[in-house]
Amino acid sequence: MKLSLAIVALALTVPAVAFAQDSTAVSSNGEYPNTFSSGSANVSPFTNKSKRFNDWSISAGAGVPLIQSADLTSIKNGNGKNLFGYSAYVSIDKAITHAFGLKLQYDRGETRQGWFNTKDPVPNNLPYQQVGARTQYDAISILGDINFSNLLRRVDNHSPYRWALHGYAGVGTIAYRAYQKDKAGQRMVTEVKPFQLGSMFAQVGTGLKYNVSNRIDLEARLMYVVTGDDEFDGGGSKYSAINQREEQVSDNFFNATLGVSIKLGKHESHLMWHDPLQEIYYKLDVLANKNQDIEVCKKGDADNDGVCDDWDRQLDTPAGARVDGAGVALDTDLDGVIDLYDKCVTVPGPVENNGCPTTTSGPVQEETRSLEGIEFDLNSDRILPSNTPILNNAVNYINTSTGNYTVVGATDTRGTDAYNQKLSERRANNVKDYLVKNGVQSGKLNAVGKGKKDLKYPECNPATKCPEWKNRANRRVYFEAK
Repeated sequence: MKLSLAIVALALTVPAVAFAQDSTAVSSNGEYPNTFSSGSANVSPFTNKSKRFNDWSISAGAGVPLIQSADLTSIKNGNGKNLFGYSAYVSIDKAITHAFGLKLQYDRGETRQGWFNTKDPVPNNLPYQQVGARTQYDAISILGDINFSNLLRRVDNHSPYRWALHGYAGVGTIAYRAYQKDKAGQRMVTEVKPFQLGSMFAQVGTGLKYNVSNRIDLEARLMYVVTGDDEFDGGGSKYSAINQREEQVSDNFFNATLGVSIKLGKHESHLMWHDPLQEIYYKLDVLANKNQDIEVCKKGDADNDGVCDDWDRQLDTPAGARVDGAGVALDTDLDGVIDLYDKCVTVPGPVENNGCPTTTSGPVQEETRSLEGIEFDLNSDRILPSNTPILNNAVNYINTSTGNYTVVGATDTRGTDAYNQKLSERRANNVKDYLVKNGVQSGKLNAVGKGKKDLKYPECNPATKCPEWKNRANRRVYFEAK
């Protein structure tokens, strides 16, 4: 029977070893993420090379079983004296996570119960039904292993730890032979074979482990075994006189053991002794030691207008001038005089008159002037929403003026001459149409395109790489008074 149980245990263990896996590692190989991954670009398939911790171990131990709930007991409580048997176990252990694992365990032992040890002679003065019994058993079980210490660790505990409290629970099959001894002699009263319906049992308990080294653990364990069988204690058949003493139908016993675990693998530590918080503490320490200062405005702000030189389009803004987000001084009425120096901020006027309109007694002779600031996206003639306030101001200005105006379209230097010429004409005509739709007399406007021949920044040519803001400034429409 012992040999058959050992063969079964080995057969159950081999496939578990072959297909076991441990905690995953991360890498980037160009194939992930996919629909079966977590979505992280840092996830890779599990391989044995990616394991970081040992997760297998072999445990063995020995101890004393004491029948506590039965018609014949090992503890002096009215159904027997204090009698001590023996037990031993060996298990193959697999850690699934740092807090949970599985054990395939084989137990062998002998319980002793009743009023005397069956290996001793029968006392002459025993009253009726005071007999001795012993039960030899073999068992195979699957146990779940919960590491309570890893589950309940304090988050502020930075110190390494060597003690761990574990909890166990599982089921299996138990085979036994129960012997009874009285004045008539000793005889086997019950035999149960393994892997039968009546041979199922369960056990639960707790263990306290001590981490001796990276390879060895010591453990004290106390298990409570529920046999589910009223004949396990050696009381005889189900309806015998001894088995009628107590009402319970399950003979249960405690099993106290001391054992050792040998951790297998090539890694430094075992998964069950890994504290994930230690990695968090390390990463927090690294972050705390890093210089987290962010350098803003690396090139400074030369004109002190509040816009960093990294993206300032006007690096020499006069002190006190209001600027837009690009660092360009504001010119609300688009008359070429910035608001800082403009005496008539909302009414256009010539530079020599401080931005205010001039009045004469004869016919109005308006000088050539420009209303700039209407820019376009690359390869586009669409009027941007940000330009409508400028165009609306132009409507007001042209309607109050007695002169005529030319709407001039221009482009940057990218593209052919012919293409840019047509693009600049479309831009000019679109602006003209907008002004007419908003109240300007069509007879006061003329639209022309100058392509890339009229550059605001002439240094931007195909051979020169200009910043994009200068190219954008060249893609514009402006007005010239006739």
